[in-house]
Amino acid sequence: MIFHLFFFIVGLAILYFGAKGLVGGASRLASFFGIRPIIIGITIVAFGTSAPEASVCIIAAIKETKDVAIGTIIGSNIANIGLILGLSALVSPLKIDSAILRKELPIMIITTLAIYILAMDGKIGFYDGLLLFSGIIVFVVFCYLSGRKDSSYHVTLLEFKQGTGAQGKNIALCIGGILALIGSAHLIINSALFLAKTFGISEFIIGVSLVAFGTSLPELATAIVASYRKEADICLGNVIGSNIFNILFVVGLVAMITPFYIEKRVLIFQFPIMLLFSIILIPMMKKDFILSRKEGVGLFLGYIAFMVCLFNSWIRDTIGFI
Repeated sequence: MIFHLFFFIVGLAILYFGAKGLVGGASRLASFFGIRPIIIGITIVAFGTSAPEASVCIIAAIKETKDVAIGTIIGSNIANIGLILGLSALVSPLKIDSAILRKELPIMIITTLAIYILAMDGKIGFYDGLLLFSGIIVFVVFCYLSGRKDSSYHVTLLEFKQGTGAQGKNIALCIGGILALIGSAHLIINSALFLAKTFGISEFIIGVSLVAFGTSLPELATAIVASYRKEADICLGNVIGSNIFNILFVVGLVAMITPFYIEKRVLIFQFPIMLLFSIILIPMMKKDFILSRKEGVGLFLGYIAFMVCLFNSWIRDTIGFI
């Protein structure tokens, strides 16, 4: 147990430095190419920080532990909003670009609603997965076109040649940061799984809580560093993009490998909570176009309440008391 606790702490340290490199490199790349920072955050950064969810879910599906996989996605998406955006707003209030409310946030809500509807029959099968995976292709194309359209300027060939060296370092920072995030997340997840199983917690509860928290640590580290550096668009793009990638890419890909079977209580409790956390961002962000520290506290407390209800339900079902 001490061995796993040591690697958990080491993983956290690597996570921080990986996030710092990723945010720094991504924000400078966005500035150089004249791309809205949120487009970088919602694609490159979000895809990188969603890699742990993808790898964990694929491995879980292959090992026939799909409760861990679906629990990880639901828990991670809730944590991305409640825990990560909540804590990020506490570090520094997040200034909201109105374009986020018109474009990226509605896409996240529609995506979340779509998986809920697909899961209502108790199964997310091959064709459901194919539909979701097709959505990620459309989404990436949309982001590319949106990034080109919204660019304030275009880099000339001379400017590109002059900045190649610096941008090469920024690209290296992004790649190195993503690799560090993935590696450290695996250290943390393996340690958390060992510690959780030691106490006899069910696979779904492990997935929706500890594994989801572990796979969300890259997003958490990236978002907090971005918030501290006043890179609100990177922070928001990371969270919104990660939720979209988790559903369209991760669930879509895994469902094409092997179907998910969804329990009725998950449809009644966890799915609606995931959708509620997505929708509640609209009134919060519209208010003065700032996600304030007060609203950050509300999101964070909402996440804590969700976790308390989750474990209270598990205790009632397994031990027989509240």
